[in-house]
Amino acid sequence: MSVVMALDQGTTSSRTVLYDEAGEVVASAAEEFPCLFPKPGWVEQDPEDIWRTQKNTMEAALAKAGLTLADVSAIGIANQRETTIAWDGKTGRPVAPAIVWQCRRTAEFCDSLKKEGYDKIIKEKTGLVTDAYFSAPKMRWILKSKTGIEKLAAKGGLLFGTVDSWLVWKLTNGRVHATDVSNASRTMAYNIREMKWDGEILEKLEIPLDSLPEVKPSSGIVAVTDKGGFGCEVPIAGVAGDQQAALFGQACFEPGMVKNTYGTGCFMLMNTGAKPVESRHGLLTTIAWQLGNTVTYALEGAVFIGGALMQWLRDGLGLFSDVGETEKMATSVESTEGVYIVPAFVGLGAPYWDPYARGAIFGLTRGTTKNHLVRAGLQAMAFQSGDVLCAMAADAGLGAIKSLRVDGGASANNYLCRFQADILGVAVSRPRNLETTALGAAFLAGLAVGVWKDQTDLQAVWKEHSRFEPVENKQSMEHRLRGWRSAVERAKNWVDH
Repeated sequence: MSVVMALDQGTTSSRTVLYDEAGEVVASAAEEFPCLFPKPGWVEQDPEDIWRTQKNTMEAALAKAGLTLADVSAIGIANQRETTIAWDGKTGRPVAPAIVWQCRRTAEFCDSLKKEGYDKIIKEKTGLVTDAYFSAPKMRWILKSKTGIEKLAAKGGLLFGTVDSWLVWKLTNGRVHATDVSNASRTMAYNIREMKWDGEILEKLEIPLDSLPEVKPSSGIVAVTDKGGFGCEVPIAGVAGDQQAALFGQACFEPGMVKNTYGTGCFMLMNTGAKPVESRHGLLTTIAWQLGNTVTYALEGAVFIGGALMQWLRDGLGLFSDVGETEKMATSVESTEGVYIVPAFVGLGAPYWDPYARGAIFGLTRGTTKNHLVRAGLQAMAFQSGDVLCAMAADAGLGAIKSLRVDGGASANNYLCRFQADILGVAVSRPRNLETTALGAAFLAGLAVGVWKDQTDLQAVWKEHSRFEPVENKQSMEHRLRGWRSAVERAKNWVDH
């Protein structure tokens, strides 16, 4: 039996999943780690926490399965994207905390690029909007933030990477500094048309080219694990940003196929095929994956706060003790009674791109209960995703979207899936395996070493579990959408700047 190990390094936890040739889970393990919030709008992590928890889960999953790393055919990596880590190439020690994708500390710098019109050059070359979300402004901030870092960079001793690069570095004991095209395309410094780091943008942001990782295809042997540290050499054969990995894990191999992941944020991607599609509605043009010499592109809409809203309702407000309770709570009331939550805790992503928006609750009355708030929270996830899909359909010019494949922890909530189908007016398809991010990483790695022959094999592995057809009348949905749009307008541009 061939076993593929998927490392799913997320924003709030690290997970390892072992898959067999049928795509079935052999064993898995997960471990949470903290996010730090040193200032309003700032989000950080300890890079050593990321590695420690990922290594712990590797060992735990293997122990559960009664296997050793030598029994693994290949390792695939899926990672939280845009989160930026800088470390000393000689010592391997981080020189600063990891700046998480949600962090807004570089918003003012991004504003300055927009004021001089440089955002147009960035969009043309990278497919991205100029926003604090992406990695390159974070790299620049690290370079400018501490004494001695620029000197280290000048000597060629500073390394930058997204989380995948950090994991590859650790797995190889510092022998390989690499990333894949999907992660590189999220930095705001990679030219997605010329398929290389863009020298002009790097010069503009004062980022040294020699600090950046080598860019590899998403499926193919990037490196092997260090024999001294791990006892054997296992190929690291698949790497992709978590959302691109989920698109691959959902078997969205044809242009026009769409998936939405309900994780910490909500991320919707549409396969657009061999050519990048320029967005006119605030979406991102990005690289989905590269297999061999073939590059597949995608349109993406990023919702910054999705499942994180439910975590806040749980931990910040104490409305429930387990997210599994939310479906029953939401369906215990007939409506939200006009309550809307706009979860712009760190600004708004696509299609608004407002870093100065902030979270707000509208429509509260003396009769509002925690059940109304929970129902409104679930609806907020669906409303935000609906905004993105409407923009995506308009950009792609492919006509009406027939169905949406969903995954991520919150997609287990039947109320959320039903409401999402009603808001969009399209069927929502939920697979048997909701952890499609890890599955996508496994698929990419397994393809590279022959566990699966081709994408036809992978399509046979993907199985639908549930399908939700829209049932609510269109007039009712339009009324709710008007309320949502009104709430968003009131939450926008809240912070003085």
